[in-house]
Amino acid sequence: MKRNKRERQELLVETIKETPFITDEELAEKFSVSVQTIRLDRLELSIPELRERIKNVAKQSLEDEVKALPIEEVIGEIIDMELDSSAISIFEVKEEHVFKRNGIARGHHLFAQANSLAVALINDELALTAKANIHFTRSVKLGERIIAKAKVKHIDSMTGRTTVEVNSYVNTELVFKGEFDMYRAKR
Repeated sequence: MKRNKRERQELLVETIKETPFITDEELAEKFSVSVQTIRLDRLELSIPELRERIKNVAKQSLEDEVKALPIEEVIGEIIDMELDSSAISIFEVKEEHVFKRNGIARGHHLFAQANSLAVALINDELALTAKANIHFTRSVKLGERIIAKAKVKHIDSMTGRTTVEVNSYVNTELVFKGEFDMYRAKR
């Protein structure tokens, strides 16, 4: 259904408020317009691009919260975190992350996103990966967006170990899963 500019822009503002991490491409498809039209609408409405929206949300809520490593050392952009419980990060696969001959992301980038998210999730000044059991379920390609979801499965206060499960997705498809045995200072 075609909408006039004013209606489209009102719905655009509402949509981005409800789903701040929606891409311009997804918005263009939703409103049956070009990506350029969405970008012009955002510019006119002073709505930042996706990357800036993610950074703003992450900085507001996480700067003082993450203890185990500086937030800028986390691979990907943390968009949600509850220490010792769960966290989510987004990683955009760019040219520098892929093999040039086939455009497939190098596995260490997926691992680094998951591992650094597991470290950041620990509510302690010291968190180290003691062991990781990982599985890549499909190749990730240039231009795809990986959403990693970490969840604390178990905290052993006697040994100072925490088990963190991380599942990474492109859209709704699982591309990586890992279980990280994290060492932390005893409480």
